[in-house]
Amino acid sequence: MKSLIPLSMGQYYPADSVVHVLDPRVKICLIISLAVVIFAIQNLLGFLILFLFLAFVVFLGQLPWGWILRTLKPLRLIIIFTFAMHLLFTSGTILMKLGPLRITQEGLQMGVFICIRLILLLLGTSLLTLTTTPIELTDGLEYLLSPFRRLKIPAHELAMMMTIALRFIPTLVMETDKIMKAQMARGADFESGNILRRARSFLPLLIPLFVSAFRRADELALGMESRCYRGGEGRTRLKALEMSGKDWLAGMVALLLLIVSVTIGRL
Repeated sequence: MKSLIPLSMGQYYPADSVVHVLDPRVKICLIISLAVVIFAIQNLLGFLILFLFLAFVVFLGQLPWGWILRTLKPLRLIIIFTFAMHLLFTSGTILMKLGPLRITQEGLQMGVFICIRLILLLLGTSLLTLTTTPIELTDGLEYLLSPFRRLKIPAHELAMMMTIALRFIPTLVMETDKIMKAQMARGADFESGNILRRARSFLPLLIPLFVSAFRRADELALGMESRCYRGGEGRTRLKALEMSGKDWLAGMVALLLLIVSVTIGRL
């Protein structure tokens, strides 16, 4: 049976590509740089260059565009709502009047820019999770957070929490999909009626979803405890992270392209 909810978000897509074998620390640093660049760009040409760069990474990573687009689908309502809010409630030069509402040139531009930024940000973060395994992601985050240990910040625990939260997204989505199908088999209707009725129809999903989430968290805790997991203190790794020349070269080239895009994007 076809899934009711897209399942690409937070998932890993296995492939033998140059993007997959990159050091996770390089990919995490580039994603942080990408987020800064996205909000620094001020024109459409800069966004176009950035999109072409991300499309090239998708090509190198051998990722199917269907998976990429499915990660955007659950957030389409947020993107549309954000566009509408900026379009209708930004002051400036009036282009059109719709009763008490006014569409302004500044609101239209701001709405388009914010939506493009959200889409590019989602695309970039999806590339990170689709090409990096949860273990690599945990190791990379822990290494980057390790300098904060001097400030008594538990780097390993923070990295583990972030990775588990990310890993649980597709699990909870699959669980929600399963519960929705079970409720629909009992006659529940999630697809008709106005927004309030649809929101009310989702209430029966919450209790079994919370029960399932707590049960899975309890099972995970028992599994970690039964394997004598004691956090990052004295922990060893089967595969230690090591930067190679290819990682440095890929990171520098990607960073150079980001600098070019933000430079052109602010002209």
